[in-house]
Amino acid sequence: MTRYSPIMAKVLVVDDEPDAVELVSFNLKAAGYEVVTADDGNEAIKRARQHAPDLVLLDVMLPEVDGLEVCKLLRRDPVTSGVPIIMLTAKAAEIDRVLGLELGADDYMTKPFSPRELILRVKNLLKRRQAADEKLETLSFGDLFIDIPRHLVTVAKKRIDLTATEFKLLTTLAMRRGRVQSREQLLRDVWEYDNIIDTRTVDTHMRRLREKLGGACRYLDTVRGVGYRFVEN
Repeated sequence: MTRYSPIMAKVLVVDDEPDAVELVSFNLKAAGYEVVTADDGNEAIKRARQHAPDLVLLDVMLPEVDGLEVCKLLRRDPVTSGVPIIMLTAKAAEIDRVLGLELGADDYMTKPFSPRELILRVKNLLKRRQAADEKLETLSFGDLFIDIPRHLVTVAKKRIDLTATEFKLLTTLAMRRGRVQSREQLLRDVWEYDNIIDTRTVDTHMRRLREKLGGACRYLDTVRGVGYRFVEN
């Protein structure tokens, strides 16, 4: 099922201050997270699409495109619309916090901040997302129906026989619908591989899964150069 244990989660850190990036990255890595960084708004948007992070730590005061605009653009983009965002900023006024949350941020921290508190908020936000996903026992999308406890998949009420891996691949994508999952992330979460050797395994299983789903394969979208995502038509 969906899991966000630290060793699997990837965090995009966006800040134009090298010292801040170094501090945040050090603490995230120490907590077991994979870290990707960007130092301006344009780079943040590019890397969010490219690396499919599980969470974004976003500074507000950025060159090129400020953090509020980045947040807005990430929420509008189907590739990144579901990614949790924590905004980090030196602007402590209530209106700034409200604006950030209204634009789609999930949490808001002001600088200077406690690294321990930041890591705790990251963990809690990912845990809440995991808990919300795991409460789902059935998923329904048009003619596609997934019964998770029974390991049952039907298309137009006709049962589709899937292997255990194919079922886990489908449910993982469906439960994270709208969010791009990289091949590396899927290998960790579905196959539970610690060392990524060959991502072609994912492509082979996706091809077989699509063949079995027939017309319902339209829900499985390929994001060129990144991985796959489940889209609701």
